[in-house]
Amino acid sequence: MSATVRNILFLMMDQLRWDYLSCYGSSPVQTPHIDALAARGVRFTRAYAQGTSCGNSRASFYTGRHVRSHGATWNDIPFELNHWTLGDYMHERGLQTVLMGKTHMQPDRNGLARFELDQGRGVGQALAECGFVLGEHDDGLHPEGPLGFYSARAPKYNEYLRAHGYGGRNPWLEWANSGVDEAGRIVSGFYMENAHRPARVPADHSETAYMTGRALEFIEGAGETPWCLHLSYIKPHWPLIAPAPYHQIYGAGDVPAAVRSEAERATLHPVMQAFMKHRHSQTFSRDEVRSRAIPAYMGLIRQIDDEIGRLAAFLRARNRLDDTLIVLTSDHGDYLGDHWLGEKDLFHDAAAKLPMIVVDPRNAADATRGSACDALVGAIDLIPTFIDALGGTPPRHRLEGLSLLPWLHGEPPQHWREAVFSECDYCRLPAAEALGRDPLEARLTMAFDGRWKFVHCLGFAPMLFDLKNDPQELRDLGSVAAHAGVRERMKDLLLDWSAGLRNRTAADEAQLASLTGKSFRQGVLIGFWSENDVPAEMRPPSCGAAG
Repeated sequence: MSATVRNILFLMMDQLRWDYLSCYGSSPVQTPHIDALAARGVRFTRAYAQGTSCGNSRASFYTGRHVRSHGATWNDIPFELNHWTLGDYMHERGLQTVLMGKTHMQPDRNGLARFELDQGRGVGQALAECGFVLGEHDDGLHPEGPLGFYSARAPKYNEYLRAHGYGGRNPWLEWANSGVDEAGRIVSGFYMENAHRPARVPADHSETAYMTGRALEFIEGAGETPWCLHLSYIKPHWPLIAPAPYHQIYGAGDVPAAVRSEAERATLHPVMQAFMKHRHSQTFSRDEVRSRAIPAYMGLIRQIDDEIGRLAAFLRARNRLDDTLIVLTSDHGDYLGDHWLGEKDLFHDAAAKLPMIVVDPRNAADATRGSACDALVGAIDLIPTFIDALGGTPPRHRLEGLSLLPWLHGEPPQHWREAVFSECDYCRLPAAEALGRDPLEARLTMAFDGRWKFVHCLGFAPMLFDLKNDPQELRDLGSVAAHAGVRERMKDLLLDWSAGLRNRTAADEAQLASLTGKSFRQGVLIGFWSENDVPAEMRPPSCGAAG
């Protein structure tokens, strides 16, 4: 083992549920290579996203700040230029920050134009790319509709596919995310009725294998230059179609029963009712859909696990496992029909809870290897952990997370957070229109203290779940009179949290200390009756003799 952390490998999967990894206990998917990482590190069992869509969650990972602090509240909504990102913090520590895969971050084009910055080069490029200038940015969704292509730029992966003989206007869609039906027609992986078919490319030419290969190329070429590599896999996010043999490893008999009840469907809570009416919720509430789509989801996870094994073997052969801090996580989960819902956005554990495995290669972490930790942690804690592991001090005036190193080293901190918080801005979702919500007020905020999960629903009654007595979150206690005291306490937690968010970000603690009492020392004497009340050493020069 190394005495120091030299590199950081930051692995993220898109829309991966925590309970679909076998190291978390009852997964229907076998993930031996990810389990091997967990055996070398600490598996956090109560990690939560700070936002429950791709964009807002990732912005919290990349800034170390909550959603209402960074402002990227949903997909395609940028945060302002003034925010420090992972790249900024790693650059300070001498590491080049490299992206392979997805960020789902959009540039603040209004801010770039205001300051006349060119997003194609220099500082403007770094700001436009959320600090990820090196590597390959591929947000992994490249369909085409009546308004044109969803992505502004075609992926390099399309060039790779064409170089291997897969032609067409858009190989990403026509080959990697399509199958062939019984009549020989090419059918889209977006339609879940095709989820049982193999993708038209073999596994070694799939997106998952391709992005692993790009990461290996970077590591091989980096030599002895320290790096922070964000390998951000696009899968198991839809389209739900897997390459052979992963498309047939799992079947309908492997699909877990949906976690839901008829009482939930009869709920009187208007927000839940509106979300249950979303198309994806209606679709995933059908058993025939779950039995067709979820095996593909599981197959995509199994392929990622195999690619993690390839990556680990590559690092081991180059002695990089001994000096590289490794984190494996996801941006959020997927309801997959639980609670009569599809996709993400709300706060049941299926959507808001994260897998999070952290491997510290140093001897100081030996005592905790293979252990589970139930501390309340989140996306915002990774940047402080990286800085701490590299020998720095996380700047408290900007970062809202906490370093996980004490937990990794078997030295639980005396004081830790009381609760974790997550947010949802549903202004772009059909629920907002159905509920008649102003786009600026379509907001939900969750506080979870380890037992009680409280959801503040702006304009509506709250939701409340008791995970001690109802771990599957099937009964909403938000309007039950007996729990009024719990709701008040959780509201107070939310208020205290919101009051403590970091908004004094331009002055660090040393600057703040230097400013405290400065005006007094500069002769600003407020509240004194006479010169005699001022300490002699603080008195200004005499005003002079009378004329």
